[in-house]
Amino acid sequence: MDHTTGKTKGKYIIDEVGVTSEALTGRGGLSLFVRYLRNIGIYAQLQGLFGSMRRSKKGLPIGEVFKQLLCFFVDGTSRHLVYFDSLKRDEGYASAIESAPDGMLSSHGVKRFFRAFWWPRIYLFRHLLQRLFLWRLRLKRPSVVVLGLDTMVMDNDEALQRQGVRPTYKRVKGFQPLQMSWGRFVIDAVFRAGDKHCNHSDTAEKMVRHVVKRIRKHYRADVPIVIRMDSGFFDQKLFEVFEQLGIGYVCGGKLYEDIKGYISRVDGSSWGRYESGADVWQYVEMGDRRGSWSRFRRAIFCRPVCEGGQMLLSFVRPEAIIYTNLGMGQSIDGGLLDCGRGWMITPGGVIGLYHGRGSDELVHRALKDFGFEQLPFKRFSQNAALYYTMLVAFFLYEAFKEDVCKGVVDLGAYASTVRRRVIDIAAKIVRHGGKVTLKVTRATWKALGFAQLWQRSGAPPRFAWR
Repeated sequence: MDHTTGKTKGKYIIDEVGVTSEALTGRGGLSLFVRYLRNIGIYAQLQGLFGSMRRSKKGLPIGEVFKQLLCFFVDGTSRHLVYFDSLKRDEGYASAIESAPDGMLSSHGVKRFFRAFWWPRIYLFRHLLQRLFLWRLRLKRPSVVVLGLDTMVMDNDEALQRQGVRPTYKRVKGFQPLQMSWGRFVIDAVFRAGDKHCNHSDTAEKMVRHVVKRIRKHYRADVPIVIRMDSGFFDQKLFEVFEQLGIGYVCGGKLYEDIKGYISRVDGSSWGRYESGADVWQYVEMGDRRGSWSRFRRAIFCRPVCEGGQMLLSFVRPEAIIYTNLGMGQSIDGGLLDCGRGWMITPGGVIGLYHGRGSDELVHRALKDFGFEQLPFKRFSQNAALYYTMLVAFFLYEAFKEDVCKGVVDLGAYASTVRRRVIDIAAKIVRHGGKVTLKVTRATWKALGFAQLWQRSGAPPRFAWR
């Protein structure tokens, strides 16, 4: 083979550049995502919920608008709306997402679309998220539904002026939506200003009531439901709601001085031991009743003694107290025992559930990697509509990763990895004999098993939530 490093002429040396009229794209993987969206039947749901927004037949169909917005988020090249102006001029991109070049959105079109949203219509996004959740729930059919409840700080500290941007507990100004998660999915959310704390007003209570009602109506009336939360939701009123609903909860508490005093007097023989891999914790069970509480509740004080096989000195052991109604003889215990999950009511099971909150927080990290924290509009309602659109795109991306990309990328992979591996592939779109063909390189075809990805995207589980 001729070496090119020391030559200025040769058959492998590029001598000049030019322009081609062929439809080429560097986002060939988006064709799989668009094919997936079409075949799960999501467009009918979007039309049913948001179809009234189309004021004239001259405008783009609602399904087409959402398709381009969802692809914008999955693509992830830019978080700026002016990027739509570049996409509008890219015929190869339009062909990859199965859109007509003259039907591509501009940045002004996107801004007009989000200006049309107001709160009754924005609330429909929550209905859509919950329907998507029920769809996945009916597919997986879990014996226990474990939900996470937490807030996510969206840092907009550099924004000059935004409605709702307020100081957060992380010492930055931004928004702080309340989000409920199930596994890798965000299933419900309330977009809020940055100064709204975790359990602000009755938002968390209403969210839990609504989601529990939907699970029992559209999935199974007797399925055990467990919610895990951090100490920001440590509130007797919230616990009473969970107990009335017949669901379980695992919540972090606050280490008051009287609790610390009691723990200091506990005899060494009363301590239990919980192990998970190379990690070891000590724990003490107790019943606790705060001053304003009407009843005692189960509490477990725990502290790590070994992390990753490394012993911890007493003065660097982070202490925590966990409150729960599991193991208190309530109806949730019977449901867990009936489905073979009796271990959840043991002290080790409660500690394991609480530590599982780490995976709930990873969902927030994955969402930020997929989308963005800085929202572009000045009006709160427009930013809310864009935020919910991002949540819908994130949910569909996670479902696409599971239904189509399984075996090619890990289910826990962040969006940046999926984009490099599956989305950002070179492709050529050819029209011949009345057919449109997407062509990729032979190396990509073999490395990704592209034929199998194409087959999976064409036959995914249909979107059905009831």
